[in-house]
Amino acid sequence: MLKLYKIEGNQRGAIRVGSGLGTATEALTSLCARFTNLRKLEIDYSGWIPEHGNQLDNKGLFVFSSHCSSLIDLTLSFCSYIDDSGLGCLARCKKLVSLRLNSVPKITSIGLFSVAVGCISLSALHLIDCEKIDSLEWLEYLGMDGSLEELVVKNCKGINHHDLLKFGSGWMKLQKFEFERKRERHDHYIGYDFYDPSYDAHSTDIYDFSCESLKDLRLAHIKTWPEIGLRVVLGKCKALENLWLEYVYALNDNDMIALFRSCSNLKSISVGLNLQRYCSEDGYCETRTSFTDNSIYALALNYPMLQIVDLKFTGCSRDWPSEIGFTKKGFLALIQSCPIRVLVLNTANFFDDEGMKALSSSPHLETLELILCHAVTDAGMRFIAHTPCLSNLTLRACHNVTDVGMAELGRAHKLGSLVIEYCGEVSLQAAQGVAKSVHYSEDFPDSLMKAIGLGA
Repeated sequence: MLKLYKIEGNQRGAIRVGSGLGTATEALTSLCARFTNLRKLEIDYSGWIPEHGNQLDNKGLFVFSSHCSSLIDLTLSFCSYIDDSGLGCLARCKKLVSLRLNSVPKITSIGLFSVAVGCISLSALHLIDCEKIDSLEWLEYLGMDGSLEELVVKNCKGINHHDLLKFGSGWMKLQKFEFERKRERHDHYIGYDFYDPSYDAHSTDIYDFSCESLKDLRLAHIKTWPEIGLRVVLGKCKALENLWLEYVYALNDNDMIALFRSCSNLKSISVGLNLQRYCSEDGYCETRTSFTDNSIYALALNYPMLQIVDLKFTGCSRDWPSEIGFTKKGFLALIQSCPIRVLVLNTANFFDDEGMKALSSSPHLETLELILCHAVTDAGMRFIAHTPCLSNLTLRACHNVTDVGMAELGRAHKLGSLVIEYCGEVSLQAAQGVAKSVHYSEDFPDSLMKAIGLGA
C-alpha cells in the first residue's frame, strides 16, 4: 500500500483542492512533498462559507510557489484571502505557463505586474471578475515582452476595451483573445442610440499593430461608438478560425466585410444581436439588428470552410421580421454556400418551413438547434427528416411543432439525439422512440434561459 502511495505521488501531475485546504504550513509542505511532480494546480473556494474553516492565504501560496518547482498551470478561484503579496510569490514559478484568476477580490495591478515580470514563461492569462485590477502597466509589459498567446479578460470593472489596445506588439503573437465588459443593471438600453450604418472604423487605421496569429476572438457586451476601440481588431485577423460577437454595439456591415476580406480560415461564427437604432445621411432611421445581407453575402463568398453558425437575436418581435437586418434570402445563400455541420438559431423570426426545406438538402448538416423559432411547424419537421447527415436535433420553445412533427421525424429513423424543451404541443409519448437518445422537459429550463440571454 505504501508503494502505491509513493507511485501515485510521483505520477500525479494535477490536483484540485478547495474548502478542505486550510492554511497550516506543515500540511501544505507535506502535500507538496508527496506530489513532487505537480504540474497543474487548481484551488477553488466557490461556495465557501466561514464555517468551512480558513482559506488558503498568502503564506500558503508561498509554500506552493517554493516547493512545486514543476508547476506550469495554476488556477485560483474565489480565493478571498490572497492579495498582491501572495500573488507576488508566483514570481518564483519560472516555469509557470498558464495563470487563471477567477474572483480573487484583493488582487490589484501591482500583484499582476509582479507576475508579468517574474513569470518569464507565462503564455496564457485569464482574469475573470477581478474588480480591483485597473492600471495597465502589467498589460504594457506583457505586450513588450510578447510572450502571451492567450489573453482572457471578463467582467473586470477597471479594464475597458480601449485599454486592451495598449497591448501593442503583443497582439502579434496572441492566438486567443476574449474580452467581456462587466454588465451594468441598465445595459439592455445601451443599443438604442443613433448610429450611422455607413461609419467605417477601418477607413483611417490609426492603430499600428497586427493580429496575424489570432485564431480565436470573442468580444462581448462592449460599445464601439463613437470611439473605435477593439472594433479595429476585426480588420486585422488573417488567421482567424473562431469568432464570437455577443452584443457588440454599433458594429455594421463595414466591420464584418473588413473582417471577411482579411481572412479565409473562419470555421465557426457565433453572433448575438439586439435591436439598435440606425440612421442614414438622408435622415431615414430604422430599428433593427446589426448587419444586413451585405454581410451575409460576404460571409458566404469568403468562407468555403465555415462549419458552425450560431445566431441569436434578442428583443425581436415575431410580428416584425424587418427587425432582423438580413433576410431569409441572404441566410439561405449562406447555408447553401458553406459546408455547415452545426446550426443554432435563436429567435430567428425570418426562419420558417421554407428555410427547413432548404436545410434538408444540406449534405453536411449534422446538428440543428432551434430556439423560439415560431415560424417552424410540422411541415418543417417533415423536410428536415430527410437531411442526409442530420443526427442531433434540439427544439426549445418551438410551440408550432406538435406530435405530428415528431411522427415525421420518427419515420425517418435517422436521429441519434433529440432534445425537446418547453415545446407545449409536443408530448413525451410522441418524442419517445424518435431518436436513440431523447431528453424531454415540459418546464422552462435553465438551459433555455441561458439560450435566450436571460441566464448568467
